[in-house]
Amino acid sequence: MNDLKRIVVMGLGYVGLPTAAVFASRRVDVLGVDVNQRAVDTINQGKVHIVEPSLDIVVRATVTEGYLRAATRPEPADAFLIAVPTPFKDGNVPDLSYVEAATRSLAASLRPGNLVVLESTSPVGTTEAVCEWLAEERPDLTLPHSHGSASDIRVAHCPERVLPGQVIRELVENDRVIGGITPYCAETAVTLYRQVVQGECVITTARTAELAKLAENSFRDINIAYANELSLICDRLDINVWEMIRLANRHPRVNILQPGAGVGGHCIAVDPWFIAHSAPEQARLIRTARDINDHKPDWVMTKVQSAIERMEQDHPGTQRSDIRVACLGVAFKPDIDDLRESPALRITQGIAKLGCQVLVVEPNVRELPPSLQADNIKLVNMLQVLQTADITCVLVRHASFMEIRNLLHEVDGLIDVVGLTEAP
Repeated sequence: MNDLKRIVVMGLGYVGLPTAAVFASRRVDVLGVDVNQRAVDTINQGKVHIVEPSLDIVVRATVTEGYLRAATRPEPADAFLIAVPTPFKDGNVPDLSYVEAATRSLAASLRPGNLVVLESTSPVGTTEAVCEWLAEERPDLTLPHSHGSASDIRVAHCPERVLPGQVIRELVENDRVIGGITPYCAETAVTLYRQVVQGECVITTARTAELAKLAENSFRDINIAYANELSLICDRLDINVWEMIRLANRHPRVNILQPGAGVGGHCIAVDPWFIAHSAPEQARLIRTARDINDHKPDWVMTKVQSAIERMEQDHPGTQRSDIRVACLGVAFKPDIDDLRESPALRITQGIAKLGCQVLVVEPNVRELPPSLQADNIKLVNMLQVLQTADITCVLVRHASFMEIRNLLHEVDGLIDVVGLTEAP
């Protein structure tokens, strides 16, 4: 079995770059590959293009020491890790085009004895598809099959299980589920991950590992959906949902989560659809949870629209274009810069379409994304909101917002969908 001391990481995003950096910090020779030339250039300067605590320190050190470098094309190595996006297309159909492109791209660099690991969270059967794509590109190599025949290349699935904001620590400390196309493939992958993982490496089949990751995020999505549905019920019945949940959670075996603006990110908002697509007749609860969480931003929008209409009624002659609506937070969760599938971002876009002025406060970004580039949208600071906003929507519970929570009690038109202004 190879020493696996030279690896290529395909994809240098929120998972790929930290993964590459952690391996490089263990004196593994790592080449990170990404189609984004700007990201490649940034990393080769020892800098980072994403916000993640401690990542900049690790990247700077490993680039300086020569263990980490970046390029737009893969090179021969002992192991190849695929960490590219797996979004969905219209109709919530899984989009595996990035995985396929990365797989076909690395195929030319493969040599007998190499290991290929799919880290991207994927629908059941994707790791098997990776084998098929590799076989098409490299008919001279023998690829593994589930019946256990010998092969030139080892292929496995090891889904990431990290929390944004704690990625560096969790890549090292968390257990890893490693599913091989064959047992030997899984054992080879364990050899790779034991170089960096302090948690347990648990071996299973590739299909089981794929579904286990999807089940983890679906479990969380279902629990969030319960909290979000309770918030709708409480609103209908004129009950303070935050107080009600605090009281319900005094039961020793109850732990209801906190409702929010919806569910975002590239995992929880996406992965349940992979299960629903694979088993549509069986995944009824999973689909319902997705529908509830996807509907929550629409519910928030109705609250904002009602507040705007009340203001117009209370102040005759007021022009819609003169009304200032503040949106506190557009990231998909607190204290990160990740806007992928963000319900707060979706709400902010919807408010802008109503024709009012939108004041965005997002402490984790320096500029607004292209989707929020409009004449009636501005990135401002909190002081400007407190002084000028007519309606204030708290969409993300950033830690920095906690410092002014008491001041928010005094603002007009407050719509707090994350409980920032509620007692802890």
